[in-house]
Amino acid sequence: MIVVGFGFRGGAALASLQDVLERALAAAGHPAPQALATESAKSRAPVFRELSTLMRLPGLGVRQEDIAQMITPTQSQRILDRFGTGSLSEAAALVTAGPGAELLAARVVSGDGMATAAIAALKGDL
Repeated sequence: MIVVGFGFRGGAALASLQDVLERALAAAGHPAPQALATESAKSRAPVFRELSTLMRLPGLGVRQEDIAQMITPTQSQRILDRFGTGSLSEAAALVTAGPGAELLAARVVSGDGMATAAIAALKGDL
């Protein structure tokens, strides 16, 4: 499964998520994602639900306990303190894609700094 993981601030607009999605897809060579993912509480945010609906992809929530288990190449102290991992977007993508998943695109940041995205997949799904 090819998964786009997201992190975003509470005030992020749909345009922020769309911008960072485009940046991540470009960084990964434009794969066709099969799901969007973020931390469970964030997955209920209207902006994330709206993006999921527009993309016609499942918008999945990942338990914080699972996110905290992921070691990510990108490290943000603020995210580490809050979620127990260095990058929420990378961790959400990796957890959702499944055991042995690899990043196709490490964390990228939206132009306005309000959202991040990363893309992960299992080797056989590429």
